Amino acid sequence: MIKTYTYSICHPDKKEIEYRKEILSSKNVLEIAKNYPWMKQLRFADSLDKDSAYYNPSLDFTCIQDGRSFCLTSDYNKEEVLQFSLWYNRPKNVKILFGLLGRREKMVLDEVWSIDFQTSLQHLQYFVDEEYEKIESLFMKF
Repeated sequence: MIKTYTYSICHPDKKEIEYRKEILSSKNVLEIAKNYPWMKQLRFADSLDKDSAYYNPSLDFTCIQDGRSFCLTSDYNKEEVLQFSLWYNRPKNVKILFGLLGRREKMVLDEVWSIDFQTSLQHLQYFVDEEYEKIESLFMKF
């Protein structure tokens, strides 16, 4: 089955998250992330008054078929090198009441910080290629 995606954008100057309605292919997902004006948006965020800056620039992609999502949130370090926090929402078997009531599947959110642009794009590629174990291994390192 070919997976399709929707996405949302967090703009630095908007309180409301923008939810895009178009349906994306995996190729579209990667093109949007590669071509998004990350540095321009970060500089714009820096130019805003603190009371009117709401978010760091972010793109959140959600698979329509299984509900998994992958979010890239940009920032830069002291040297103004672009870096990302990655947020991966996925199903996971978890213990109920310390395992006394067994296990059940629920969505969990994993996050990792200070990831460079190429590594972030590589993990987004894993997401659309359904190579979920490769994404999960990144989160286990931190």
